[in-house]
Amino acid sequence: MPEVGVLYKQWKPDGYYDAIVIGSGMGGLATAALLAQHAGKRVLVLERHTTAGGFTHVFRRKGYEWDVGVHYIGSVHRDESFLRTLFDRISGGGLEWEDMGDVVDTVIVGDRRVEYLAGREAWRQRMHAEFPDQADAIDHYMEMVDEVTQRTRTFFASKALPPAIGPVAGPLMRRGFLRLSDRTLGDVLDGLTSNQMLKAVLAAQFGDHGMPPSRASFAIHAMIFRHYLGGGAYPVGGSSRIAATVAPQIESAGGQIVLGAEVATILIGDGRKAEGVELVDGRTLSAPIVISDAGVPNTARKLLPEGAPGRDRLIATVNRIGRSACHLCLYVGIRQTAEQLGLGRSNLWVYPDADQDAAIDAYMDDPSAPIPLAYISFPSAKDPDFERRFPGRATVEVVSLANYDWFKPWEDKPWLKRGEDYDRLKERLSDRLLDILIREVPQLDGVIDYHELSTPISTRHFADYDQGEIYGLEHSPARFRETALQPRTPLKGFYLTGQDVCTAGVAGALFGAVVATSAVLGRDIVKDIMTSSHPTRQ
Repeated sequence: MPEVGVLYKQWKPDGYYDAIVIGSGMGGLATAALLAQHAGKRVLVLERHTTAGGFTHVFRRKGYEWDVGVHYIGSVHRDESFLRTLFDRISGGGLEWEDMGDVVDTVIVGDRRVEYLAGREAWRQRMHAEFPDQADAIDHYMEMVDEVTQRTRTFFASKALPPAIGPVAGPLMRRGFLRLSDRTLGDVLDGLTSNQMLKAVLAAQFGDHGMPPSRASFAIHAMIFRHYLGGGAYPVGGSSRIAATVAPQIESAGGQIVLGAEVATILIGDGRKAEGVELVDGRTLSAPIVISDAGVPNTARKLLPEGAPGRDRLIATVNRIGRSACHLCLYVGIRQTAEQLGLGRSNLWVYPDADQDAAIDAYMDDPSAPIPLAYISFPSAKDPDFERRFPGRATVEVVSLANYDWFKPWEDKPWLKRGEDYDRLKERLSDRLLDILIREVPQLDGVIDYHELSTPISTRHFADYDQGEIYGLEHSPARFRETALQPRTPLKGFYLTGQDVCTAGVAGALFGAVVATSAVLGRDIVKDIMTSSHPTRQ
């Protein structure tokens, strides 16, 4: 696979750039590609890491490869879905997707197992069979999810409105959505049923946004549930194929992706307009448009200089909302194939009992308490190309929550040199996650060849998220009322993109790019995407 981007030390600026994008996560790459495709703009993407893609990149160790953030994407295996159309657009038709099959997620609560089937009616009938006395609650839940879905587009479209009409039209476009997003998931579920097991099953995917039921906005959970209701898929060739296929679309208009290029600050001219960026080595680069995919906290506190228009407002927004969840991820390698091991494609959501909020609270207070959530993914089973690239091998990932305070003593220590105490903590946590994995996938007992744990300070080191958060700003009800979380900022020529603009995850960051591109170009880019000729799928 060709390498994506050029290393900063080997790169020489070449002429004029129409825009500079800070960060090559899903939001940054997609914004650059859409600007290139729909406006012919020459975009320079600057990435501080030496690998492009943000949470869509992969890493390799000891002859294995793991994704770091793309465990599954909803609906992209269906030709009629807008998300598939959007991925086809930004990848030039180069992305292929493998359907995960009929069982997308398997929820395990204590000794109870419930399958999330692909397809609306299949899911509904299975839930009715599992909870025969709760049919009305299940159907009402789906109706409320549908209502969120119906109001989502106008809510996010309001973020791209021009200043002349935004103050008038925006509140009207947001009102119906906010009525639902103001409620927590826990509040909605309590209003539907007193059956604690059903509530736990309906809330099971909360790990995809990182907030427990009592704190999560119902809207984010409904959007994620709806996203996977039609089934899940995985990129053929692994998640690094996303950056590999998007990069040529950026380069087709003369743009570039530069790696190891860390931005220190945004340059502002006398006219209170963004004029480019200064890198940490002092080099300055000019462009009339600057777009940040570095996340709102980093953008406000690190990239925008003091006194910059809108900076104080963004900092106040971050202070009110707070950061999303921190996580642990255990990367496991086995010297057998997924087929030999009998590994399925369905993700496992493992909970010790049905009181998810209480379990999380206990664990965050005391890391020796039972692990409240373990998400188990089988990337080598999902990817039909994995066996060709890594013959005779299989991979598994086990993800859980973490408290950043547990790791704070080592936050400023260099990677791989954090000392024996840190290594011992990692070993204890790894052993506990391995115990859960072996319990739920017993055929792995005695055959694991390699494992490695990432912690919140791994996320801090590689993703530059100060508190090790994985989903940017938290998805509480308050988040959706923050009007500063939109692409257009008070600083002329400066925009925001990515998951903080819309919602969590790869799909959320991609939609953030659509909204950001619409704001930059001053038109509804969705219409352009849907009416332009589609790339030929490879």
